[in-house]
Amino acid sequence: MKPVKVGICGLGTVGGGTFNVLQRNAQEIARRAGRVIEVVQIATRHPNPACNVGDDTQVTDDVFAVVNNPEIDVVVELIGGYGLALEIVMQAIANGKHVVTANKALIAVHGNEIFAAAREKGVMVMFEAAVAGGIPIIKALREGLAANRVQWLAGIINGTGNFILTEMRDKGRTFADVLAEAQALGYAEADPTFDVEGIDAAHKLTILASLAFGIPLQFDKAYTEGITKLTTADVNYAEAFGYRIKHLGIARRTEQGVELRVHPTLIPADRLLANVHGVMNAVMVNGDAVGSTLYYGAGAGAEPTASAVVADIIDVARALATTPDCRVPHLAFGADVLSDLPILPVGEVETAYYLRLQAQDRPGVLARVASILSERGINIESIMQKEVEEQDGLVPIIILTHRVREQRMDDAIAAMEALDEVAGPLMRIRVEQLD
Repeated sequence: MKPVKVGICGLGTVGGGTFNVLQRNAQEIARRAGRVIEVVQIATRHPNPACNVGDDTQVTDDVFAVVNNPEIDVVVELIGGYGLALEIVMQAIANGKHVVTANKALIAVHGNEIFAAAREKGVMVMFEAAVAGGIPIIKALREGLAANRVQWLAGIINGTGNFILTEMRDKGRTFADVLAEAQALGYAEADPTFDVEGIDAAHKLTILASLAFGIPLQFDKAYTEGITKLTTADVNYAEAFGYRIKHLGIARRTEQGVELRVHPTLIPADRLLANVHGVMNAVMVNGDAVGSTLYYGAGAGAEPTASAVVADIIDVARALATTPDCRVPHLAFGADVLSDLPILPVGEVETAYYLRLQAQDRPGVLARVASILSERGINIESIMQKEVEEQDGLVPIIILTHRVREQRMDDAIAAMEALDEVAGPLMRIRVEQLD
């Protein structure tokens, strides 16, 4: 059969890994795809010393030379970001070329218009590598779990945050200390905002929720909360209650709408997700027929991510002979049957809570705190009062509550913070059982 000709835009970490996997496993890939896959052109501003690019592959510093090359069947976008990447993808689609991308931000923010353009031109846009690196979670949601009504999913989908929380728990280190090491190791960027504030995870969660529930991509409605305010004390108190803190992306279907949220979360220490450590990623999906399933592996890195990129290229090669209406839809459901189920504001979310407050060592303070919660119909599951801290003379009080709507908890927290005996803002962390 005629070879599939590929052009790669970007030869950085993932681009280099993709090129190397395609070259090293060329024979095995051809057997799987049913035809040879050739990299005929690469656009890069800087050579990658890890790649041995031969004379058979053209190299240019102009990405649009690749996009407009009439020989190329598949454009692989590995530039990242929103601006140039969007131009590359839209021009490739306009030229009738299939697209493979690892760009979660691009798909989460512009995916709806990208997929609409692709449907009009009858081409495929594949994005397995956009979420959780080498873990085939998108293929699982689009195909493997197609028989299920997905109830919820929860995932550790940012390795940087998971590395930080693992080090804080295992070694008692501070957030700032571990973040500095993560930057030195290359796990975190010089500006780590996307990782530690949950934006990167929200991009990925937006994609997973659309695939799970058949709704349009709606990144702007995702609730995000970072891990910068967590302390080693919170990590230790969670352990004392039998929980661990993870930075989770959670999407849940309810009768009122879809919960779409990223935030630090207490989960029971015996849950599988609680035992995912370091830079590893994992996603748990609960379907009505299959129950709970877990997908675990490397969430980043040159070849783990390249594994997903190349798998998408193989899928394109396999599907080239099929008509567009016989292919798996981009978001798992047909574009004309996507649901208008709304994304719930975080105030409408119902969950349990971990609360930590610092109070003066006076009689009756705990009773007043309990009264505030009781007046708002918030039941206490557990409570812990520690010794007076020598440096400020305050008593840490830690409370676990039963499930309650967030609006009600917001009101209770405001009332507790207004007490004269309570110093500073409360720490609030949501609690999920994941059962």
